[in-house]
Amino acid sequence: MKLLKSTKRPTRGFTLIELLVVIAIIAILAAMMSPA
Repeated sequence: MKLLKSTKRPTRGFTLIELLVVIAIIAILAAMMSPA
């Protein structure tokens, strides 16, 4: 578990923008996979 301790980012965990980007990507992938 060295990856968790080696993250020296100024922000704690995810920022709000990163969360929105991840949610948007997941939503787009789900929309593409679903038979539209």
